Amino acid sequence: MRIKQIGVVLATAAAFVLPAAPALAAPRIVPLDLAAGQQPENIALEPDGSADLTFAYTGEIGRVTPGGRVSVIARIPVPEDGDVPVVHKRLFLGGIVRAPGGDLYVAVSTGTAATGLYRVRPGAAPVQVAALPPAGFQNGVARDPSTGDFFVADSFDSTVWRVSRGRVTAFATGELLAPVSGFGANGIKVHAGAVWVSNLDRGTLVRFPLAGGPGRVVATGLGPVDDFAFHGDTVVAAINQENRVVTVGHDGTRTILSTSDGLANPTAVAVRDDTVYVTDGAYFGGSPNLLRTKLAANTCGAKFDGGVVE
Repeated sequence: MRIKQIGVVLATAAAFVLPAAPALAAPRIVPLDLAAGQQPENIALEPDGSADLTFAYTGEIGRVTPGGRVSVIARIPVPEDGDVPVVHKRLFLGGIVRAPGGDLYVAVSTGTAATGLYRVRPGAAPVQVAALPPAGFQNGVARDPSTGDFFVADSFDSTVWRVSRGRVTAFATGELLAPVSGFGANGIKVHAGAVWVSNLDRGTLVRFPLAGGPGRVVATGLGPVDDFAFHGDTVVAAINQENRVVTVGHDGTRTILSTSDGLANPTAVAVRDDTVYVTDGAYFGGSPNLLRTKLAANTCGAKFDGGVVE
């Protein structure tokens, strides 16, 4: 079934794309070291406001303190024979999530048996807790707080993997997750009884009920959408190659950050209270960084309950 045929169109995104940024003050930008391979792919927030970042190709996990200090807190070994599908690097670090107690879980792709979901525990070596298909491209990671299960978006195999106590099963598969020419399923979150997945090639956001059943497209026309987060019931999404961060609600899609704010291929978004954190990988030019700014009061006023937005 073609994506355009699913659901009822409630709004037209193009009519609501606004150039204005929502910052209450100028965004704070923490520069990262491109020469050292500090190209951030994903982000998890610590209780003290620090941001834990996966650096895509180095195997390193960095931490940026609220004061802007950058350090490396863990390293996942880079296999000599690694060859990750699509990007053809020896290793790719994708999504990162923080579990209660402080353990971090990271998606690792290598093209070898080292591909999988890893636990990073402070003071200990990273451990592979679940093997995932080496032929896939393991990207975003989400955790269901009610069960402790993890969900991993495979950008190449058109699959969302479920990891439950080390057991791996296919939670969702099919065209809605499939790439067109490069990357399909990308960002992933558990929210409001469902697993939500972005598809970068198709510019869509898809919702799969946790209880089971078919997925459905709930937003289209987003462009190359990477990771995303929720602010209440509004989606805040990174549009990678277009250097934008947008909100998605029933009033359509609005651009809230752009190159003028310092974006350079935004890869991930995290939101806490009224603060948004954005990682910039600078894969296609510019400088990698971590951007932090406040969301204006009217930025996320339109709730997004899963009705289709086009």
